[in-house]
Amino acid sequence: MNQHLRPDPVPFIDIAAQRRRLGHAVDEAVSRVLAHCQFINGPEVSQLEAALAGFSGAKHVVSCASGTDALLMVLMAKGVGRGDAVLCPSFTFCATGEAVALTGAVPVFVDVDEATFNMDVASLKRGVATAKRLGLKPKGVIPVDLFGQSADHDAIGEVAAAEGLFVLDDAAQAFGASYKGRRLGGLGHITATSFFPAKPLGCFGDGGAIFTDDAEFAETLRSVRVHGQGSDKYDNVRLGMTGRLDTIQAAVLIEKLKIFEDEIAARNRVAERYARGLGNVVTVPHLESWAMSVWAQYTIRLPEGTDRNEFALALKAQGIPTAVYYPKSMHQQAAYRDFPVADGGLPASERLSFDVISLPMHAYLDEPTQERIIKAVRGTLST
Repeated sequence: MNQHLRPDPVPFIDIAAQRRRLGHAVDEAVSRVLAHCQFINGPEVSQLEAALAGFSGAKHVVSCASGTDALLMVLMAKGVGRGDAVLCPSFTFCATGEAVALTGAVPVFVDVDEATFNMDVASLKRGVATAKRLGLKPKGVIPVDLFGQSADHDAIGEVAAAEGLFVLDDAAQAFGASYKGRRLGGLGHITATSFFPAKPLGCFGDGGAIFTDDAEFAETLRSVRVHGQGSDKYDNVRLGMTGRLDTIQAAVLIEKLKIFEDEIAARNRVAERYARGLGNVVTVPHLESWAMSVWAQYTIRLPEGTDRNEFALALKAQGIPTAVYYPKSMHQQAAYRDFPVADGGLPASERLSFDVISLPMHAYLDEPTQERIIKAVRGTLST
């Protein structure tokens, strides 16, 4: 009797392969923390911050407990609150708008460019006008470097400068990427990132960091990170939070950062193979000439008329996982649908939510496995 064996599943993100590569280095790093028992603000935390500063080119790095905390800490340190508006793209993870809403301010959602998935500058301008029309004070803008590619920070910065807005770059998916030859975090404005395990640079739990060249602002962030403390923990000079990065996570990240550049190069080789193999059957991601992506996700757009659910099920049957980022843009979700959107609506975000799908992407995706994925995508679309 013939038996039809299901093919081995392909990891969507292969953290285990990276773990094998690092060998005993992470175990030994964690063991050092277990030996000295400084689980909060141990020496590895400041060591990591210094290493991240050296990698990114930022003058100051403040680590924290998550990417969401990184956004919220910046907004709190900037004094964002009721009556203020902060401009955010709608086609992204909810944390971007969530952090704004948690301060009592109003996220005003703007559209994205369909080719890059990043903030559309024309919609940003309309969003500022919308906020003013509603009687809000536009105070900041949070561009998101979605899927690993930087937003157009010069163009966004021009709008921000003209309107008196601060820029908080949400690089949760793009730490390690470059914009016009400079790494994110070292562009001169404030940058927040996440070290969630699935990120290009991820720890073994939650973690995040903030990058700035402003020494005084970095000190304010450190105060916000620990309940708003002043000269000591019983002298609180502002409202704050508990936002510290655990020492064990810092120790893990120190070891991972040592191989990060090599992993970025590997991710780019994977992206290039996908583009060659799929460019004539789906819409592959567009990479701007001035950008170097870290490819947190490899997100394609399916041909018009393709049933996305059936496509995903067909790949799953062949052992190939997919993911949809994001089936609903933020302004379409129940928690955020009452917040304003830029005049003219957000048609690009809505179209992208309808037809994007992401394929496996990580630094350890070998060529034979990737060829299997490419063959499956092509075969599924041809049936």
